[in-house]
Parts: sequence; structure tokens; C-alpha cells
Amino acid sequence: MRSDPPPDAGISCVTLRAAKANSDTVALADNAAMNRRHFLQQTSSTGLILVCSRLAAQTLQHNPFSLGVASGSPATDGFVLWTRLMAAPGGVPLPNAAIEVRWELARDEGFRQIVKTGSALAEPAFAHSVHVEVSGLPDAASPAHYWYRFRVADATSTVGRTSTLPAHDSIAPLSLALASCQNFEHGYFSAYRHMAREAIDLVLFVGDYIYEYGITPGRVRQHNSATCLSLADYRARYAHYKSDPDLQTAHAACPWVVTWDDHEVENDYARDRAQSSRDEIFLQRRAAAYRAYWEHQPLRWSQLPQGPNAQMFRRYAWGRTANLHVLDARQYRDYQICTPIDEAGSRTVSDKSCPQRLSQGSSLLGAAQERWLNQGLVASSTTFELIGQQSLMAQMRTSSPRQPESIAAEGFWNDSWDGYPGARQRALEVWKTKKNVLTLGGDVHATYVSDLKLDFDDEKSATVATEIIGTSISSPSWSQARTERVMRDNPHIKFGKSDQRGYTVVRVNGKQASAHLRVISDARLPDSSVATAASFVVEPGRPGAQRV
Repeated sequence: MRSDPPPDAGISCVTLRAAKANSDTVALADNAAMNRRHFLQQTSSTGLILVCSRLAAQTLQHNPFSLGVASGSPATDGFVLWTRLMAAPGGVPLPNAAIEVRWELARDEGFRQIVKTGSALAEPAFAHSVHVEVSGLPDAASPAHYWYRFRVADATSTVGRTSTLPAHDSIAPLSLALASCQNFEHGYFSAYRHMAREAIDLVLFVGDYIYEYGITPGRVRQHNSATCLSLADYRARYAHYKSDPDLQTAHAACPWVVTWDDHEVENDYARDRAQSSRDEIFLQRRAAAYRAYWEHQPLRWSQLPQGPNAQMFRRYAWGRTANLHVLDARQYRDYQICTPIDEAGSRTVSDKSCPQRLSQGSSLLGAAQERWLNQGLVASSTTFELIGQQSLMAQMRTSSPRQPESIAAEGFWNDSWDGYPGARQRALEVWKTKKNVLTLGGDVHATYVSDLKLDFDDEKSATVATEIIGTSISSPSWSQARTERVMRDNPHIKFGKSDQRGYTVVRVNGKQASAHLRVISDARLPDSSVATAASFVVEPGRPGAQRV
């Protein structure tokens, strides 16, 4: 399934182990951790042989590209192209063999100017997904746009549009769409239909691409199965979500940069601890979830999970205009503070009941990722530093919905950065010297625009960075009345809107960054309209968003 299969593996192949003593053969067991080139080099010494036969056209008398196409992980000279082959619903399953998938890349939508072609193997070990790593394209001062498609037998996929990153010394403007939290059962993905019509360069998705929950009667739409636990469960859940036509449209419109949060595995998990299981049992589930995630996203082969571990945090340079630092706030975090070990998950705590919340040693990212982020920021000289991360970074004191406003809010949600104030303080101390950091997050199913301060309890404390939290694609939130209370209790939060779903368009150039908060009329309706709830601008060197 790599984009560079050896010459003898460019057709449909089945891998077999040759028996030494007799002619019996058995299928080689799935071994995702093995590098394919290394595997092929070992065939002669281990008794492995490669048996190949061209797939007959009549074996796929349906559209095998029913999950659409996608691109992502862009570089200055290329990107990743993705698709997954699927059997017809209720039809004959795909063969338990690798299937040749041909791909084409062109400079025009009509494919009159084809610049690259090739073949990749869709292997059953990876759910017949395809990850083609295109490279060697010429650098350009602005993002170079390309169109791509896949072919199997007589079937052709839909056409996708993608682009490279601009050259490192360019000053090209950047336009991205920020998205998160798409619960299939709570609504339609109509926000993506509107997003696909925006003039954007890429989508930044910051978590909760699927929800692992089972079927809940009475919801707008239904999940396809009980709670996801196994690799087969997660694969089927991704296929269920990716069957949505609006999501497919957005993936085909431009490249995506993705990271995960908790629901790609289990709600509120922290490192090796989850609500339903612990340690080795949960790590088996995490390994299955991480594997299925990789199989269904336009990620590079270097990010293929090794059991329950995967490399997700990474950096994209948009010329001299911006660096995009993409974080992983689940895999390495400390356990949520003041949550009993036999319960796990999140809760609201106060400093009276949980004084250890203020510990300076807690980490949301883990020490290695913190160092990586800080080193990248210190070494950078771009106009803006964009940080794609999962949850609300600004302090948010909350009270219960029935608590009188005369009583001060004292609650902090321990699953967000409020549960890790020491880690937040360490980050802000670095960012204060930059004065050009803009964090982009999700998770809380609402839009928040905030000033990030060294001391959130002192309104006169200097603002050192700016935060934009985008609302959810479909997942619900609390009432707008409660959000208004939150803003009164937290004056550094300049804007809050929790009663509508949608996405955020962020545009960055050498003079300013702007955020346009798009909201749809009703996620429960498939034909929702879209509007702009508010717009803000941030100037480099002057942290803090100004409404326009």
C-alpha cells in the first residue's frame, strides 16, 4: 500500500509462507509494524514467497470508493493521497488479498495535464486503505494546486483537489478552516458542505472525528453498532462516518491536517487510563483505535502506530507567514487531578477540595512534546505561530447552572488545561517572548475567543497570546445563558457562543490574522444555512483579539 511498491508487487498480490517440508501454505499473519521494504528483503531468508495475479475486472462490479477520497500531511513538494476500498453493502466481501489501485495527479480538474501516475497496494492488513506519499513536485511561492483520482478495474473514484505547502522563503497568505467534534448521532454534517465552498487552503481538525459510543435511541441519526472496542469495531465506525456525503465533500476540497482527542478511543482517557478499563486491557483497545485512525486518515507511513503508540505531534511551515504546530494532548498526559483511580475520566474540581490542582509538575503534553514545542517556537521567525491543540487553554471558572450569581464561581474542569495549570504556565512563559502565538482548539462544543494571560485572576495582567476555540460540527453544548455567565466570571474570555454548531475560518498574512466564526442554523437539519456570528483580528506583536 506504499506509494513506491517494488516492481514485482505492482499487481494484486497474496503473501504466503512457503512450507519447508511440504507444499502446504498458510497466509502470513498481519504485521503492521514491519516495514514493507524490510519485509520484501527478508523473503528469501525466511521462506516467504510472493504470489501475484492480476485482479480480474469482473471481481469489482460496484463502486469500491464509497468512502470518498482525501489528502493531507502536505509538504512543499508533495502530500499524502488517501482512499479505502469497500465491498458493496450486502455484497461479496473484498478478496483477502492486496489489490492494485492506480492513481493519477494532474494540474487541472479535467486531467488533461497529468504530472504523476502510479500504483499502490490496498492491503487487507490495513483494511484495504491506501496511503500514497507523493513527493518531488516543484516548490512554488504559493501553494500549488493539483487534482487526483484513483482507479480499480473499471471503477474510478471521485476527484479530489489538494495542494502543496508554499516554499520556505515565501510570504504566501494562509486560509484554514478549524473543525472538531462531529457526533454522528447528534446531527448532520452540513457544516462541511458550506466549508467546502470557502476559499481555504487546508482544514485543521483538532479531535473527536468519531464517537465511540453505541446506539442511542431517539437521536437525529444512529450509530452503526454497540460501543467500539475492537479493531473491527473502530474500522466499521470510521466507515460509517466517512459515508457521510458532506464530510466526503470537505475532504475532497483541500488537504487536511488532523490530530485526535479522546473519542477516537474512549471518552476522557488519559495515557493508559480510561473510564472502562485500565493499563494493559485499555492499551489493547488504544492500539486498535490508533490503528483504525491511521487507516482512515491521510497520514504518512512514518505515523503508522506501533501497537498503542503513535507519533502525532508535528509541524508544518507555511513559508515565512506561519508555523502550524499540531499537538497530541492525550497520549502522554498525566492523569486528571483529583479523579479517583477507580473512576477515571473528568470532573469539575475546586482549589478548596483539590489543592493539588496547582501543582507545577503536571503535564498535559508530556515532557518530550513540551520540549519539542518550545524549541520549535524559539527557533521560529515566522509572522505568526499557530498551535493546533485539543481543548480550552484559557482559565474558565464555572459554577453550577443553579448557583446564584452572587456566589463566585470556583469550579475548574480537570480534563482541560485548567486541570494542568502548571503546564499552561510553563507554556505561557515561553510564549510571552514571542507575542505572536495564536492557539486553535475545540473539544468544548462552543466558540470562545480569549486573551491568554500569565495571571488570569488579574485583569491588568499582560496578554501574552490569543486563543480561538471553534465550535463543534454537530456535538451539542450547554445553554447560551450559561455561556454568558461564564464570560462574566472570566473577563479574559472576550466572546462565547454555545448554542450553534459550525466551524471557524482563520486567515493569516504578514499584517494580521483574522478569525471568522461560521455557524449553521440547526445541525439537526440536513439543509442548514450558514452565517458569520462574529469576526476578530489579531496583529503580530500585539496579542489579544479585536472584534471587527
